Amino acid sequence: MQIDYNKRIFGLDIMRAIAILCVVFSHALWIIPEMKGHLSDLLSLLGVMGVEIFFVLSGFLIGRIIYKQYVSNNFSRKSMLYFWIRRWFRTLPNYYLILIVNIAIVLYIGRSLPDSLWKYFFFIQNFSSEMDTFFTESWSLPIEEFAYIIGPLMLYLVLFLKLKIKKSTLFGLCTLVIILFFTITKMFYNNVNTESTMLLWNTNLKAVTLYRIDAIYYGVLAAYFSMLKPEIWYRFRLLFFMIGIGVFGFINVLIPLKQIYIETNPFFWNVLYLPINSVAIVFLLPVLSAIKKAPKIILKPITYISLVSYSMYLLHYSVVLQLLKHFLPTDDLSRIDKGVYILVYLSITCILSYVLYVIFEKPMMNLRDKPSLKKYFQ
Repeated sequence: MQIDYNKRIFGLDIMRAIAILCVVFSHALWIIPEMKGHLSDLLSLLGVMGVEIFFVLSGFLIGRIIYKQYVSNNFSRKSMLYFWIRRWFRTLPNYYLILIVNIAIVLYIGRSLPDSLWKYFFFIQNFSSEMDTFFTESWSLPIEEFAYIIGPLMLYLVLFLKLKIKKSTLFGLCTLVIILFFTITKMFYNNVNTESTMLLWNTNLKAVTLYRIDAIYYGVLAAYFSMLKPEIWYRFRLLFFMIGIGVFGFINVLIPLKQIYIETNPFFWNVLYLPINSVAIVFLLPVLSAIKKAPKIILKPITYISLVSYSMYLLHYSVVLQLLKHFLPTDDLSRIDKGVYILVYLSITCILSYVLYVIFEKPMMNLRDKPSLKKYFQ
């Protein structure tokens, strides 16, 4: 696998690598469900935060792309369509391949396919309510896909209003409106759902598209600020980083210490908790986006994990771990055996992710730069 390290931002690769490792390690709890206490809580938190990092980072990256296109004189319906085409070549082939693999696995092990299976093909399996326990890690992908559509479409349509406002200002206003709208949806959820438990929060709010698209647009807002005020973004990067770490640590340490449970503090959990974490992650971006290089001994493994992170996300749980648990149940294994089991799980995930990236994901991504495709959007 040939990698042009000069075209990559190592700090953002660090974020992506940390995010996927958090998710993969958190699902090791399926191997050791008897684990209780602080370590179990930490692994559960890592899983949540891993996906939140993905959301903010994704928003930051697409935000910079969209902003550059939008403020240029070349922004048009064709450029908006080409943005979508590029994103879809990045996300859809892998998703549909692993969706089909999941269907095959469920049929092979003798389980029933969900009645909502058709929704998975249109990314609406968790649009406004809890999804079925099938291909469970796919919950984040509809949030990403709808976020890719909503922002550019809104930016394009607002141009027809012929407002005497600079495009750069319109970009910021549209981003804030999107964040506000999906904050209001969380407030609506909080008002209409009288029963509050962590299980319901995890399935009916955290993993539902209608309440979560703002997580990505905090990253878009960061991209907007980084391009509008690059001198402030760079000059105060260390201060921003310290604020981000402080806020993240404070909110996630304070919760267990002060026993801020969702049953007694539903507004905090339903409306504030996830956005505050998104903002904390945003404050880490100025420092991390400024890290361009690193020693090769660190550079290569981090970049490798970052590159295969999407394949790893799709494969690690419903494919690798589900098949491992089917053929080798962990109920009667000793603690040492379970340690070996986790190593096998991690190793198989890394190997299969590399294979999937090289033979399928990367070739499909390369198609988006074909001259025969690009000519239709020039």
